[in-house]
Amino acid sequence: MALGRFARCTRSLLHGPAKGLFCGITHSGWTERCIGAKRHLLSEDVVKLQDFQQRKLAVAHLVTGSKGNYIELFSQKLQKNELILTDELKLLLHLCQSADDLVTARDAIYRYHAENRNLTYGEFKFGPLFMRLCYELGLEDMAAATITDKSMKGFFNDTTSFNIAIDMLFTKGSYENALEVLRSMKNQGVPFNKDTFTLASGTCYKLNTPESYRICTALLEEGEIKGHSIPRHAYCFAVALALRQNDIEKAQSLYSQIMSTDSRICQNLKVVVLAMSGAVKDTISILSAAMLPKSPSFVKKLEFSQEVVDLLRLRSEDGHHTTRVEQIVSRLEQAGQVTQQTLDDMLCQTPTGKRKPIAIMKERRINRRTLKPLQSTLLSE
Repeated sequence: MALGRFARCTRSLLHGPAKGLFCGITHSGWTERCIGAKRHLLSEDVVKLQDFQQRKLAVAHLVTGSKGNYIELFSQKLQKNELILTDELKLLLHLCQSADDLVTARDAIYRYHAENRNLTYGEFKFGPLFMRLCYELGLEDMAAATITDKSMKGFFNDTTSFNIAIDMLFTKGSYENALEVLRSMKNQGVPFNKDTFTLASGTCYKLNTPESYRICTALLEEGEIKGHSIPRHAYCFAVALALRQNDIEKAQSLYSQIMSTDSRICQNLKVVVLAMSGAVKDTISILSAAMLPKSPSFVKKLEFSQEVVDLLRLRSEDGHHTTRVEQIVSRLEQAGQVTQQTLDDMLCQTPTGKRKPIAIMKERRINRRTLKPLQSTLLSE
């Protein structure tokens, strides 16, 4: 009964609106594996961790002083094998604040799934909610173990849950586990989206093994055959992986699949591909075109990684273009167009996400008829 009361008191809120890529570049082992930067590959508008934490704060404020009792009562409910209601589980997931609380929540979703395996849960998806909890508390191992558990098949039936789990593991450097989650996602028939392809390519790139290289190229080829729109970021990871595997021909082929190559990372990768294939003259043309003499201060100039220009220097040694390369690199350095940021840093840059137009934001915050603030949507699904 106590659980039911807590669930009812929040029902209206919960249902409201809604180091470098090329380590040792000047040495013979410069293509050896290196972990490098550990960054998120999903933007905040996908993970939605901040929104989730705001909803948790709103729920905690509503049931002030009752949170501990609620989780304790829920543990007793599990021990007694009592039926778990949807709103009760939803409230529990919004009240978890510790690893111990999340253990209770994990046991609860196992029970809930067992009780409702043959039923549809409606529009509400518990999977992303549980994954955001794991993200917030830094429990990536629990997230991976739960989402790949065969007995939970069908509970995490959405792409977002798997993407958040993979991103969480990627950020912590758990690339093998991230790849296992990807395998489970594919085996369960959960559809891939653009973020999935980027996460998959990024994970395979970080592993940098013949097997991960095979998986990466196979996934991209399969996606192309099925008509998926493969994002540029995914291709960039694949190109970098091909380079690290010393497959220059494949790197060139993958690079040719990128529709728009005007970004900083694409131009840096293009220089590396050309330099490694011996086309030093072409790389000189790219670097020359990047220099913008007398350009306004507000025009952002194209930057090249120090390791990229070092590679070009290495490849042009004892050749006809050595002097010209040194001249251009010196001019780029003087213009501030050579950065210490590595290719790995560029590849693992956290995306900014989509920016919402100001007009839309105002429309959501202010009622156009009454000119009064709209009600809070912190607990929107």
